[in-house]
Amino acid sequence: MTIIGYHAHIYYEAGSKARADAICHEAAAKFGVTMGRMHDRPVGPHPMPSCQLGATPEQFAELLPWLALNRQGLIVFSHPDTGQHLQDHRDRGIWLGVGLDLDLSIFQ
Repeated sequence: MTIIGYHAHIYYEAGSKARADAICHEAAAKFGVTMGRMHDRPVGPHPMPSCQLGATPEQFAELLPWLALNRQGLIVFSHPDTGQHLQDHRDRGIWLGVGLDLDLSIFQ
């Protein structure tokens, strides 16, 4: 099995959207990671609004410690991308902040 890349999902609420947007833009500029759209409602398995950062394994090695120190109280869910979506989300996830329940039914 090979890790193709990593995703980091920055969760936010209406009152913290600007903070999440700033964190995602700063990470994209600092590490060259790909910033996805700001989803103002839960999308896929994610229980809250979020923005996805896509990283190579090399980028993720720098991104994750930076997010741990700079997430400004926001919840971050990260996982590898091996192509095994259920296992990547259910068994291989890394939470910064409190862990939340994902809706894994989309992978069934």
